[in-house]
Amino acid sequence: MSATDYATPAGPAPTSSRSELRPPGLLESSLLVVRRSLIHTKRMPEMLLDVTIQPVMFVMLFAYVFGGSIAVAGSSYREFLVPGIMAQTIAFSAFIVAIGLTNDLEKGIVDRLKSLPIHRASLLVGRSVAALIHSSIGITVMALTGLVVGWRVRGGIAEAALAFGLLLLFGFAMIWAGILVGSVMRSAEAVQGFMFTAIFPLTFLANTFAPTENMPTALRVFAEWNPISSLVQAMRELWGNIPPAPADAAFPLQHPIAMTVFWCVVMTAVFAPLALRAFQRRSRD
Repeated sequence: MSATDYATPAGPAPTSSRSELRPPGLLESSLLVVRRSLIHTKRMPEMLLDVTIQPVMFVMLFAYVFGGSIAVAGSSYREFLVPGIMAQTIAFSAFIVAIGLTNDLEKGIVDRLKSLPIHRASLLVGRSVAALIHSSIGITVMALTGLVVGWRVRGGIAEAALAFGLLLLFGFAMIWAGILVGSVMRSAEAVQGFMFTAIFPLTFLANTFAPTENMPTALRVFAEWNPISSLVQAMRELWGNIPPAPADAAFPLQHPIAMTVFWCVVMTAVFAPLALRAFQRRSRD
């Protein structure tokens, strides 16, 4: 028997498929980060307390304790209240993404992701989407609670959808502020202290829980030009909870839908470049 009898038959050499070696794109990488965040939340359900128990507590507290002391022209206080608490919850989406991003930076998650062949922006995009999902759970809980205490959507389906769309758009703009703070602050404790001190008063110095008509002049001007007030006024009008703003109200309350979109664009244009630059600088340290 010759040596050629044992030779391996000639054939094409195995080749690797280029598609198998292709790294995941931005969308795929971002969805992985979102999935990781949701799994983390599933394993630690206490992370949902701020969007489940806390909103219910706020609605019940203000509706039954303070509701009888606050008069609202052309509406009931309970219908006036629910959109305000929804706006407060979506504003705190910046808090959620800031805490999560700081923890990822502290624990080296960002360094691990940088060593993988995935899109660098996927962590920010995934964190942002996860924060919106987190806040949307709170919005759903508050809507159901509001229905129990007497809040109703009296407008059409299109108007109701537009109001919820404005809410998510505002949350997207606030998330960039959260990314900026999460990239600059060096610890989760520092983020918590700063964000609570900044956002909590901002949500109260608005028309979220009380009408602005009876406020002192300087405070009323600040409250009516507060972007949160435009969002709340737009939601209340679209849901048919209150009549349009009085003639002596500031321009943002006279045109709340347009001004909400304007504020969201401005906040995104300001915070997004600063946030990206701060994150890149922090992730290189």
